[in-house]
Amino acid sequence: MKEIVGTWRLIRTAARNDAGESMHPPYGSKPRGLVVFYSDKRMMSVLCDGRSELPPEAGAREYNSYCGNYEFDGKTLTTRVDASASQDRVGGEQVRNVRFDGEHMVLTQKPRLWRGVMQHRELVWERIADAPAN
Repeated sequence: MKEIVGTWRLIRTAARNDAGESMHPPYGSKPRGLVVFYSDKRMMSVLCDGRSELPPEAGAREYNSYCGNYEFDGKTLTTRVDASASQDRVGGEQVRNVRFDGEHMVLTQKPRLWRGVMQHRELVWERIADAPAN
């Protein structure tokens, strides 16, 4: 089983609809994000649209951050959210499917409604450092 403990940088995002057609990538064409998984089973994540200017048709800039205790069984990552920029996430669970593509960690989640269309998201991360000491 690959270890997720460490500091990871978001390098790529992708999205598709139920028919498999490409959709607007999560967090825009220049996504930025960091996630840290600590050895004591705490994590924190922040993701944003990294473009300096948004085109008028893009709408609101996507941003997400949360933290909590996590469990990882080698395939499924479950975080019990105890703080978040989106208050509706607090007290709930964020469940991600995890696979490794070489040294990259790929996170997916169950499809979600985005602008009226079911969206399948994929976030690709690269490890950039060990996790800071607890």
